[in-house]
Amino acid sequence: MAKLKVAGTWGGILEVELENWTLNMLRDEVAKRSGLDPESIKLIFAGKILKDDGDATLTLSQLGIKENSKILSCRQAAPEEGKSIMAEEERARRLSRVKAAATALSKRHADGSLPIQDYNIELEDQGGHKVQFGTETDQSAAMMGLMLHTKAKSLIEIEMYSDAVEVLAMAEESFLLCDPKILELVDNLPMMEIDIVWCYFLLRDIKCLSDAGVRLVRARKGLERAHGKDLSRVRLLQAGQSPEMAIYLRLELLEGVVAYHTGQNDKALNALKSAHAKFLQLQIPDETLSLVMGMGFQEKDAKRALRLNNQDIASSVDFLIEERAKKAQKREQDLQRQSEILEQKKYGVTPMKKAVDMQMLERLVSIGYARELAAESLRRNENDIQKALDILTDPKVNSTIQAYIESRKRKRQEQLVGISVAELVSMGFERGKATSALEAGGSREDTIQRLLSASVANPGTTTTSVINATSSTNNVGAESSGFGGGAEQDSEMKDETTDDIANRASTSSDGMEEERDSEIEDEIADEIARVDALSAYDINLDKEIEAINEYLAMLDASQESC
Repeated sequence: MAKLKVAGTWGGILEVELENWTLNMLRDEVAKRSGLDPESIKLIFAGKILKDDGDATLTLSQLGIKENSKILSCRQAAPEEGKSIMAEEERARRLSRVKAAATALSKRHADGSLPIQDYNIELEDQGGHKVQFGTETDQSAAMMGLMLHTKAKSLIEIEMYSDAVEVLAMAEESFLLCDPKILELVDNLPMMEIDIVWCYFLLRDIKCLSDAGVRLVRARKGLERAHGKDLSRVRLLQAGQSPEMAIYLRLELLEGVVAYHTGQNDKALNALKSAHAKFLQLQIPDETLSLVMGMGFQEKDAKRALRLNNQDIASSVDFLIEERAKKAQKREQDLQRQSEILEQKKYGVTPMKKAVDMQMLERLVSIGYARELAAESLRRNENDIQKALDILTDPKVNSTIQAYIESRKRKRQEQLVGISVAELVSMGFERGKATSALEAGGSREDTIQRLLSASVANPGTTTTSVINATSSTNNVGAESSGFGGGAEQDSEMKDETTDDIANRASTSSDGMEEERDSEIEDEIADEIARVDALSAYDINLDKEIEAINEYLAMLDASQESC
């Protein structure tokens, strides 16, 4: 018998028969002593992984192992375990991308900077009114919290509960960055607590029981602060409607489940009975639903309206008509906001990478200043309206800005057409006529043809030079940098153009472009677009009633056994 020194997953002296033992026999023995699966064991000898190259009959001696050889035993992932690890790593990467995308979106909307593409995302209350959350930090944190909460709800819908818990934890962390006084006025955080415990329940994660109990206590206190004692505040805000009943049903169900698992059967029974009573209140008779749907409303909208209005048909129809009007107004406002965003992009960003303030711009325009001139003045002065006025009233500076705006327009047109004033001048056209031809719009060929027609009508240059210029237009672009536009052209282009500024807006202070995860950002934006202020209350309740009946049956069984 020969002795081998083994270290790693198991350490010690192993006695083997070098001429009879195979690699599989050695691996099995090391695995048995390590308490591991043989497939998860990797043996290393002389710096190389031991392999039999498909010949399972090779002995340890034939593999070069001798008396007192040192063998290192390492654990490697089994095939299925390897897949699980890879899946977990992919999940972690995706969750990290979700957080990064939500952070980027919320930051840009809070600080007013303009991304390459934009989304019209606003904070709204249940009445559809725009909400401003205190400071820029509050605004950014609230925006991020809402985005992540929305993402988590979409994960719950597709039954990815573990991922949803992770994203909800991110959302909670973000909301807690807001001023606590602001959070006390809204029900987002307590509803998030309920969603977290709901995921615990659907995962049947009993180890989270104590955390669930603490969260439900916080949720009830938070809802009472936001909705008022006995729901007095929410009744006032909602004009007697009851949008929150489904949320309280889920809360009471979860309180009953936690009470049951902690041995508080009486408390569990009361909570579950209350939840059951709410479920019955929320049930809508088919006849009533059909009547409302028969008036041209979708099933989901009709159910929501009937639930909110205690199944009163007249009130529900009034509610739905009002909601349609609100949606139409919202669409109009969205289009207006999108138009405003496009206009802001055209003006570029301030040195601090802020968008031009449209309200300040309207004030300057109302005084009588040209729109582009006023916008450029605000851009150069960080939206300080007084400083903008100071330079607008300075004739010399005003004239300089106007010259810059004209040069910017010309450069934009040159980029669009594919030919510059300098190139046209190099072909023999007069600078003034070349500028006018470009400003008239059209393609490269249209611009040249326009100038040719003007030359024929008003001959001022030789026809030969013009013809020669047009015959060599295909090569002008590659050589255009060799032609100078004169001192006038150079001075006009000293300032950055709008495109230069807009491109710089997406570049960090160290000169590196900020990478954006367009896939996840688009995903989050689409999910937000599908919800409204009352979407949180649209709960199906199928899983809830199953759970209520299940736990009531278990309570009955426990009482009978007593």
